[in-house]
Amino acid sequence: MCPRDVMTNAGGQQAASPNAHRRAVIAAWLEWQLESGVDCTLEWPRPKPRDLAGAEPTIRPDTPSATQSLAPAPRRLSARSSTTGDARAIARSCSTLEELRAALERFDGCALAETATRLCFADGAPDAPLMIIGEAPGAEEDRLGKPFVGPSGQLLDRMLAWIGRDRRNSWITNVVFWRPPGNRTPTAAEIAVCLPFVERQIELIRPRLLLFLGGIAARALLGVDEGVSRLRGRLFQWQSEALASPVPALITLHPAYLLRQPAQKRFAWRDLLQAAEILGWPQEEAGNPRQNRQGKERPS
Repeated sequence: MCPRDVMTNAGGQQAASPNAHRRAVIAAWLEWQLESGVDCTLEWPRPKPRDLAGAEPTIRPDTPSATQSLAPAPRRLSARSSTTGDARAIARSCSTLEELRAALERFDGCALAETATRLCFADGAPDAPLMIIGEAPGAEEDRLGKPFVGPSGQLLDRMLAWIGRDRRNSWITNVVFWRPPGNRTPTAAEIAVCLPFVERQIELIRPRLLLFLGGIAARALLGVDEGVSRLRGRLFQWQSEALASPVPALITLHPAYLLRQPAQKRFAWRDLLQAAEILGWPQEEAGNPRQNRQGKERPS
């Protein structure tokens, strides 16, 4: 124990000072944060000197109260709307996927870019008939700059192999291009500002089928509000003024959910069979998900 954390009482006995207790509390709190998945600090506000002294700040009669300052101001809302509008204008000006990626590299309208390590644009073949859209990058995706390369991505690769396909037959992306801190769910504002770039990807690739992984991607692009269990198995249509005809879309369970609930993989298997049928892929290439083409057991 640090000497300044020890105090001596009137009887000459040593005891832990309040500083030692505070240090122990802070250490326990930090350990709990790490166990919860928090791996970075976004902001650490500095207390003002008068706050350290315990003085109460004075509020003049013409100063808005603390409760009033918390209310959303119209100026903030218009600024957010402007950011989304800027994103839409930038995305529409891109005529190739390379231009779209470069625009995202320069884009500063999403706060997630400030805390993420890399942009996770997309992976796969630009001329793929199948476009897969997930939620947001995770820690491994943030490190490598590619979507679905962690445990969820490894399962996604096996899911594609169930129907005899891989990333060479698919284009994979997310509705958010930067990792949210601590792998939290992206906010509605973060999704809204990234959405024009996702929509432009679809318009440039012109896939024959969209496959949404999880409810967040489906809600963002289809406007649905039901759970995935009620949405999967149904054929939807995604429309855009830039496309001559709507793009068919399916919704299935997210690989991260399947890792937690492996018994649900049978539903994802049915969804992939439906996708293969819509794309006209040969059914003999879509075997049992627990067997490979030599009839051996496939790892689940």
